[in-house]
Amino acid sequence: MTDSQRGLDAKLAWRRGALALDVDFALPPRGITALFGPSGAGKTTCLRAIAGLERGAAGRVSFGDTVWQDDAHRAFLPAHRRRIGYVFQEASLFTHRSVAGNLEFGFRRAGRPAHLDRDGLIDEFGVRALLHRRVGALSGGERQRVAMVRALLADPCLLLFDEPLSALDALARSELLGCLERLHAKLSVPMVYVSHNIDEVARLADHLVLMDAGHVVAQGALQTTLTRLDLPPSLAGAMGAVIEGSVVGYEAHDQLIEVDFPGGRLWLPYRHEVVGQALRCRIGARDVVLATAPGGGSSALNDIHCRVVAMADADHPSQCLVQLDAGGCPLLARITRRSWHALALAPGKEVWAQVKAVAVGA
Repeated sequence: MTDSQRGLDAKLAWRRGALALDVDFALPPRGITALFGPSGAGKTTCLRAIAGLERGAAGRVSFGDTVWQDDAHRAFLPAHRRRIGYVFQEASLFTHRSVAGNLEFGFRRAGRPAHLDRDGLIDEFGVRALLHRRVGALSGGERQRVAMVRALLADPCLLLFDEPLSALDALARSELLGCLERLHAKLSVPMVYVSHNIDEVARLADHLVLMDAGHVVAQGALQTTLTRLDLPPSLAGAMGAVIEGSVVGYEAHDQLIEVDFPGGRLWLPYRHEVVGQALRCRIGARDVVLATAPGGGSSALNDIHCRVVAMADADHPSQCLVQLDAGGCPLLARITRRSWHALALAPGKEVWAQVKAVAVGA
């Protein structure tokens, strides 16, 4: 990989209270990378170290061909010189400025770059009606919208988002998540997105870094990383498949949509999608039932033809994880060992993965 193709490289070690952190990862120069893990895994501290806000972190950080930190050569670029857009859990806006003043601050400092569509971003995030309001009069969701636009207008080379939706109510979270999804398709600047919400990660991320107890335990493409068989027990609830497909049908009577993907078709609850729309959905390993023949007389609407790839121990001795292939799409099932033996499953065997429509997160 040449320097022009490199994204963010970080190799850092430090101690924060009782937590010893030691991270080593290389992130791609495009798309959204999610730092995911349980509370206390060190995700936010890691993000702050990337930004240059954790001076106690020792090691090396570079972005492209620019070195931000290299303790072996006593090099350290302060946070304000790293061209980073940082959005915190709680929007840190200037309370003495209006919304327009907050946006203008970052845009002016960046030299009002002509390549940034200022008006387009304001409209995309729905903040035009807020421009003349004071920050103190905004709701939590409105404040985060403004914070995101301000970060983008600062013309960063890297965006860092630290659980920006965690403090919002369900409606505000859903609306902002939709904004970020639409932005994803246009975004040329890479983003590192910290979250402990696996459904957020499944909808947004291209690349995944899984953290546990201060360490990176896995990293790679989203779909393959979440179906690995060697993840620690603390990440068991997140294990499953992320399916990418397109909406091909809508049944108004039952309020269901039909989604086509390389492994077949899925029925999902309708949430205002339109035919032709690209869609991601997550199928948790715990929500998959395996059968040796297509289902009948079952409430599960989805029957996916698969091949068994491998089996591994789960975190409970009564259970196992079964890695599956559905037309080139990885799936994962968590079943009992009794079921594994009763169905005479083995690598290479054909099975049907049954999934309830209401269990699929989209």
